[in-house]
Amino acid sequence: MSMLKGGNVPVTAPAVRVEVGWHAAPGVPDVDASALLLVSGKVRDDADFVFYNQAAHASGAVRHEGKRPAGGTAMTDTLAVDLAAVEPAVDTVVLAASADGGAFGSVPGLHIRVLDAASGAETARFDSQDATAETAFVLGELYRRQGAWKFRAVGQGYDTGLTGLATDFGISVDGEPAAAPPPAAMPAAPPVAPSAPAPPLPAGQPAASIPSPPGPPAQAPAPAPVRLTKVTLTKEAPAVSLTKQGGTSGAMRVNLNWNSGATGKRLTKKLGRKAMEAIGARGALLPPSGDLDLDLCALYELTDGGAGVVHPIGGNFGALHAPPFIQLDGDDRTGAVASGENLTINLDHQARIKRILIFVTVYAGARSFEGLQATVTLQPQHGAPVDFTLDACTVPSNVCALALITNTGGELVVRREARYLVPEPGVSPQRTVDHAYGWGLDWSPARK
Repeated sequence: MSMLKGGNVPVTAPAVRVEVGWHAAPGVPDVDASALLLVSGKVRDDADFVFYNQAAHASGAVRHEGKRPAGGTAMTDTLAVDLAAVEPAVDTVVLAASADGGAFGSVPGLHIRVLDAASGAETARFDSQDATAETAFVLGELYRRQGAWKFRAVGQGYDTGLTGLATDFGISVDGEPAAAPPPAAMPAAPPVAPSAPAPPLPAGQPAASIPSPPGPPAQAPAPAPVRLTKVTLTKEAPAVSLTKQGGTSGAMRVNLNWNSGATGKRLTKKLGRKAMEAIGARGALLPPSGDLDLDLCALYELTDGGAGVVHPIGGNFGALHAPPFIQLDGDDRTGAVASGENLTINLDHQARIKRILIFVTVYAGARSFEGLQATVTLQPQHGAPVDFTLDACTVPSNVCALALITNTGGELVVRREARYLVPEPGVSPQRTVDHAYGWGLDWSPARK
């Protein structure tokens, strides 16, 4: 049952999942969830802001877990809050949403749900029904009362977007830096009493060096303000330069979220010329039975001519600090693991990378991608996140090219592909995507 604005309920679960939900459609703004950890109404510093560009609090108590389809046109953006791990000084966790590309008056079905992280049971729900020109909302808050946690439905809107909301709670936002404090006044030097002249030094004895008076202590540089920018790729604007966005080093996580049928499935996968492909049913379209198992994969080509594939088939999980500088941490066979899997690309070695094609295959549980909804996010350690959605699949495809990353003249560019491919009879999905993009690998049969 939806709560009324201003209502509150006890939260007894030690950890909760907070879902900001809405209905996506052409022309509807994208929605992003965020959280602010407050002490007496303000953040302590910019690290107390958790959102798409700063996905985890240093304490580990609050994490931004990202978007996923939730059936039909429904979408959610999720925050995980471990209430038992929230620092004692923090008395409130503000739960907010911001609209990208319009106002919340154009966002149907905006709501927030608080779920028991262990059981999935709904603890609280608040539906926002009076939005107009607001571009950011405090939908609710988790707060302490006498040692126990409660949830309050707030519904306070801002027409200044995420920037206005964040600065209202004390965050320094890139483009609006906080004013520097005035320099501290130096006390006047005390008068110096006259003294008798020093006796002459013996011949040949050097004069002692007289140290200069100490200057004022150097001030530590102010921390960099929070960056709120992000990039959404579309058919009209399908590419972005990671280099120009500041994504020139560190680890870049690749995330795929999908929904199938009535139950949402989530997958997060990190990312020699001879490669292995699946045999048996992998070469043909699969019957709709059992849990949906998708595999996130990557074809790579290095500047020294080395090429290959990173995927779970045959245990080809790659390596992060050695060629190919792409790594899978495992294989989620059902998509049911809350933290999912991760595909990571080491951008510290981007000069050795010529191109990477990120793709996904259906391993089991469906004949094709038809009926699936999916969003893709590339999260560089530095620079803005890049995300896009997949169009509906209208062909009998069990392999989809997601994104192509190319290194041209030292500039790393991400291009949205979102291209469904249909294998020829007896041809595996991996070999199909290889042929489509001209990788030229030699394939041999293998199994998981």
